[in-house]
Amino acid sequence: MTYSTKLWLGAALAAPLANPALAQETMSLDEKVNQAFAAFTGPFVSLIFAPFPGTSFPWIVMWLVVAATIFTLYFGFVQFRFFKHAIQLVKGDYSDPNDAGEVSHFQALATALSGTVGLGNIAGVAVAVGIGGPGATFWMILAGLLGMASKFTECTLGVKYRNEYPDGTVSGGPMYYISKGFSELGLPGGKFLAVLFSVFCILGALGGGNMFQANQAHAQIAGIVGDYPGWITGIIFAGVVFAVIVGGIKSIANVTEKVVPFMGILYVGAALIILIVNYDKIGWAFGQIFGGAFTGLGVAGGMVGALIQGFKRAAFSNEAGVGSAAIAHSAVRTKEPITEGFVSLLEPLIDTVVICTMTALVITISQQMIIDPATGNYVLNEAGTSVATINDVSGVALTSAAFASGISWFPYVLAIAVILFAFSTMISWSYYGLKAWTYLFGEGKTSELVFKVIFCIFIIIGAAASLGPVIDFSDAAIFAMAVVNIFALYFLMKLVKRELGSYAARLQSGEIRKFKH
Repeated sequence: MTYSTKLWLGAALAAPLANPALAQETMSLDEKVNQAFAAFTGPFVSLIFAPFPGTSFPWIVMWLVVAATIFTLYFGFVQFRFFKHAIQLVKGDYSDPNDAGEVSHFQALATALSGTVGLGNIAGVAVAVGIGGPGATFWMILAGLLGMASKFTECTLGVKYRNEYPDGTVSGGPMYYISKGFSELGLPGGKFLAVLFSVFCILGALGGGNMFQANQAHAQIAGIVGDYPGWITGIIFAGVVFAVIVGGIKSIANVTEKVVPFMGILYVGAALIILIVNYDKIGWAFGQIFGGAFTGLGVAGGMVGALIQGFKRAAFSNEAGVGSAAIAHSAVRTKEPITEGFVSLLEPLIDTVVICTMTALVITISQQMIIDPATGNYVLNEAGTSVATINDVSGVALTSAAFASGISWFPYVLAIAVILFAFSTMISWSYYGLKAWTYLFGEGKTSELVFKVIFCIFIIIGAAASLGPVIDFSDAAIFAMAVVNIFALYFLMKLVKRELGSYAARLQSGEIRKFKH
């Protein structure tokens, strides 16, 4: 489906909002489009999210977790050995203001985090815990810790092989390190893989990083203020997003460095209030997490079900191995590529280990999930597919109910969090999509402006329309990025090891020094 077709389609779907008389007719068109698009893209979506035979474990999740494990072992548990140094880098202790690049280590981290910290931390965790029980949290944390090594690998390469231009701007990411790295190693196919990654990145940016965010933000707002046309939300979001992204990565970074800490403190602060009020249940909650990880505590699928849900949530939340974050981190001011690898490994820690775990703890402590007092196991719903909950809620409604049990006004805080998460995700993914776009169609103000306008139009379409299969396809595209990216990383990781060895030796000798600011 071409861009012009999609834009025409979006306008057609938005029309009934302005003309109620056509609503019935256009709804049927909506359904027809859904069916047609699903039939066309269904095989690709099914392939990406297909489970291993006889299980419900998607192969793409195993693809990400196995890669994270290999990188962890290959680099000697780099995420633990250089954790302290990563914190020092984020603080700016080793930052030379004269280095090439556009943003600071902290701004690059904030921009990448704004693309990963989102609705998955709120609704996705609730789904994982609802199906896999509290034990899913243990496996989620483990996968998050392993994923730190994947981020380290891809973001080091992102800086190493970025393009630096005379005006001070930079472009980087998997499309650049795949094509340049394969060429350096004398390997064939680098250009083809880079183009393939770029195509998937653009599709993922317009769908999962854009339309889905606008759609969910509108649903959350409408749930509080009452139903109203989605295009109104879309236009407001599009206007604000365009005002930010038209200024490029510096403008995006200036916003994310303020929004990400604020929304993180807002959400984690609310979670801490719940935990402090229920401090006597924290030990019990961790017992449920560890006990459920190895026994399942009667949840759907038992221990294996908990493991699958935990790994899925981590993979879908922090995007370690997808390659998206490497695009943001490539813009950092540094002459040492490995330093941004160290900084980036903090992402899965913050996104998955901290924020996702906070959500899981609150859900567990609030006891919204029903436990059989005789056995201590969780009670399954009538279908036997997930844990039964009070008032039969799931997803974001379960998270909202869990927080509301301790903070009656939390649904309003959650609405603000969802809006901020959606906004920050959109501006970060606009940059990811833009860099993939300019890789394919060339650098330049005109090329950039064309993509930014298209991106903002899709915000309006996403908020106004209900295009389920389009969202499914774009989610599949995001994980198709991981297929291409990780395949390439296996060939390129020896280049990262060379960088790591050199930097570690110079750091130990004192050649790498701190700067006074």
